[in-house]
Amino acid sequence: MLLPVFTLKLRHKISPRMVAIGRYDGTHPCLAAATQAGKVFIHNPHTRIQHFSASRVFQSPLESDVSLLNINQAVSCLTAGVLNPELGYDALLVGTQTNLLAYDVYNNSDLFYREVADGANAIVLGTLGDISSPLAIIGGNCALQGFDHEGNDLFWTVTGDNVHSLALCDFDGDGNMRESFPFQLLVGSEDFDIRVFKEDEIVAEMTETEIITSLCPMYGSRFGYALSNGTVGVYDKTARYWRIKSKNHAMSIHAFDLNSDGVCELITGWSNGKVDARSDRTGEVIFKDNFSSAIAGVLEGDYRMDGHTQLICCAVDGEIRGYLPGTAEMRGNLMDTSVEQDLFRELSQKKQNLLLELRNYEENAKAELSSPQSEADGPRGIIPANTKLHTALSVNLGHETQAAHAELCISTSNDTIIRAVLIFAEGIFLGESHVVHPSIHNLSSSIRIPITPPKDVPVDLHLKTFVGYRSSTQFHVFELTRQLPRFSMYALTSPDPAREPLSYVNFVIAERAQRVVIWLNQNFLLPEDTNIQNAPFQVCFTSLRNGGQLYIKIKLSGEITVNTDDIDLAGDIIQSMASFFAIEDLQVEADFPVYFEELRKVLVKVDESHSVHQKLSAEMADNSNLIRSLLVRAEDARLMRDMKTMKNRYMELYDLNKDLLNGYKIRCNNHTELLGNLKAVNQAIQRAGRLRVGKPKNQVITACRDAIRSNNINTLFRIMRVGTASS
Repeated sequence: MLLPVFTLKLRHKISPRMVAIGRYDGTHPCLAAATQAGKVFIHNPHTRIQHFSASRVFQSPLESDVSLLNINQAVSCLTAGVLNPELGYDALLVGTQTNLLAYDVYNNSDLFYREVADGANAIVLGTLGDISSPLAIIGGNCALQGFDHEGNDLFWTVTGDNVHSLALCDFDGDGNMRESFPFQLLVGSEDFDIRVFKEDEIVAEMTETEIITSLCPMYGSRFGYALSNGTVGVYDKTARYWRIKSKNHAMSIHAFDLNSDGVCELITGWSNGKVDARSDRTGEVIFKDNFSSAIAGVLEGDYRMDGHTQLICCAVDGEIRGYLPGTAEMRGNLMDTSVEQDLFRELSQKKQNLLLELRNYEENAKAELSSPQSEADGPRGIIPANTKLHTALSVNLGHETQAAHAELCISTSNDTIIRAVLIFAEGIFLGESHVVHPSIHNLSSSIRIPITPPKDVPVDLHLKTFVGYRSSTQFHVFELTRQLPRFSMYALTSPDPAREPLSYVNFVIAERAQRVVIWLNQNFLLPEDTNIQNAPFQVCFTSLRNGGQLYIKIKLSGEITVNTDDIDLAGDIIQSMASFFAIEDLQVEADFPVYFEELRKVLVKVDESHSVHQKLSAEMADNSNLIRSLLVRAEDARLMRDMKTMKNRYMELYDLNKDLLNGYKIRCNNHTELLGNLKAVNQAIQRAGRLRVGKPKNQVITACRDAIRSNNINTLFRIMRVGTASS
């Protein structure tokens, strides 16, 4: 239970997910939030605001306890915390699409101001790995960077796509979030993946169904997450405890112990203004409240300075509410009541189900007596006790009117028919569910369902099948789960040397060929009559998506060659093998001529974009100086009543202003193109890393970045091919 203790109404809008609390003087907690027009406001209810003379900060004309910080760019992320432990107070960190500002609010000075080419979409502050000093870690355009209090770039790595959320969590369970242990970095990105980094090594990946918009640590290895489609849930390491989906969007999530039981609940602020608290174990709502506008952020702090930590909810219209958790006595009463209510609810549900089942049996019996069915039709609503449901997965190469796809076949063991099938699966169907309901004229004892997964990930298909007879008014529901293999969209075909891809990955593993065959059977849909001989052997697959070829060759020595022009597919195969065979470190030799040539062109474009940026910046600086000169000369002419000269100067200013506007448009287009090319470069480094496992993977990513820093393109491609810069 949460008890409301204060409400504030600020006259500034708050940008969603950009609000933080910090003790910027080491004592008084202040609320900082991004607002409109590239500004950040700081609300300090405890002391009078200083009257700053600097250009960055000024007092709000609307409220005496609010000061405004000029960023002059659209703010994309914001946080607060201890960046320099020697100072003894918190710093404010503000990210934009081009820069990161670390600001000392107390002394009204910049700790550092760094340009970040990949932008800053998300930010988190804390310790990471063996780096002793706190880092401001930002996630941007497929890249992660960490800066210390002096602005030194101490951490850098790449990830699969644009970063949308970051959190630090004790993922491996070797520490306590409340103490000073090195944590793992959780990264949520646009490619629907949650990645866990231990320093610069990916130690776990979880695939979700939409963009991960928020992440928050809870306790131990447990963390909460939110997706852009309105889903929120909780993971413990790689196992998902629960999830729920709403028609509204989750704007912010936070972990807070609202019932004083020592376990944090997941607090969610929604786009419709609702705030709810859910049990970390079941997802059941145990508290809710409503605001008049969307929630901008949920956080905690001792904002009243009375020794009690409050849960603080901020709405986008500037309304702020603080809540205190219930006392231990209240918790005891609430827990007793909650247990009784849960038990009563569970028993009532069982009673309703049993009554419904009994009524169905009674109706069936009455129907049997009043209108006996023929044997051909079968008894109404009753099927033989030995009825079984069979499922099979196969590859369908398609035809003129239907594209190639994986196919799920469901059949019964007797003359009963399948009336409908409900399939629940993540990432395959729109809305995560699919219903197949044949017409009354097409009913039979078997049904074939096309399945086209967009990504190569294993998927659990949860099936609910309605089985009965043609005349049945009630049907028996069979529930079962079938896993779709990771590479189900690849059909086994005969090798064709003329179509064999030139690109390859070559490596050696200490595994018997029979174990590789087991891996093939678990990850591909092989026909039942497939007979793979002992090594050496090769298998050939054709992609059902684009017709691309995949060859996997195994030699007696344990050497494996994967031929494919798709570098992402090669990486997926290597990561799948590494997981199956428990390989900790794997170095490979790889060559993707077409992909590397495209990457070379992208790197040339990056250099061109940097040159254009420098040239445009120099021109803008020259034009700015010329504007000052023209303004002075125009005003001098006005004072001397030389109207003709004044008019000429202002005409020159008008033309110069048009040139500046055109130059700005060119700079924007150049920056957009640069971001796209930098994303392609970062993704190429990440793909080269995914071709390796363990230490070789980290070494490749680090070496690639060093090669790019030194602008040594030939070394970069050598590293991608053989994993090292040395000959």
